[in-house]
Amino acid sequence: MPEKIIDIKKLTKKYDNSAAALNGIDLGIGPKEFVSVIGPSGAGKSTLISLIVREEEPTSGQIFIAGRDISTLKRKDLPLYRRKVGVVYQDFKLLPNKNVFDNISFALQVCDAKDSEILEKVPKVIKLIGLEGKEKNYPNELSGGERQRVAIGRALIHSPKILIADEPTGNLDPTNTWDIINLLSKINEKGTVVILATHNKAVVDRLKRRVIQMEAGKIISDKSVGTYTV
Repeated sequence: MPEKIIDIKKLTKKYDNSAAALNGIDLGIGPKEFVSVIGPSGAGKSTLISLIVREEEPTSGQIFIAGRDISTLKRKDLPLYRRKVGVVYQDFKLLPNKNVFDNISFALQVCDAKDSEILEKVPKVIKLIGLEGKEKNYPNELSGGERQRVAIGRALIHSPKILIADEPTGNLDPTNTWDIINLLSKINEKGTVVILATHNKAVVDRLKRRVIQMEAGKIISDKSVGTYTV
């Protein structure tokens, strides 16, 4: 088995006195994998993502990313770590007063990147996400699918090892949904690990890739080529 990019051991997360949001999860994801994580609301998908991104810390257990226990990361190390783990959300989270180019370049600007680096990287990402010619458009001038492409572009600007997409097609019509799924597949083919959290049965069935099914904070199924059985 190839070295795991993500190696999760006995991961548990509890909030106050409520039932565990995650309950003793073990999970390994290898290089270049495309993994769908499915399950009903409350299954633990979003909690798992928050822990991988280190937005929260586990109650117990460990998460190793590329061999490093991320619980040992100091606060000052988190921004650099998160550049290597891109996240795309259902609601885009774009800056409404910035155009496509500036929304994508903003992640570089806050890191004090040089203008030469921005001018080199951003056009390449815009080409990858298929928005050439719309660099100067603002979010309110874009379709839902185009806005999601911008969000993906922003997540890609630091060339992350892992891209996590949390219900990225939840607000999109079928045509835009497949455009985004095809883009994620294209990104995966270039070597980035993609983790797709979704409720969309049609997407999972068509992808025919590994499927991890969660329920009540546990992994109840892990199939190398799966379909949505819920």
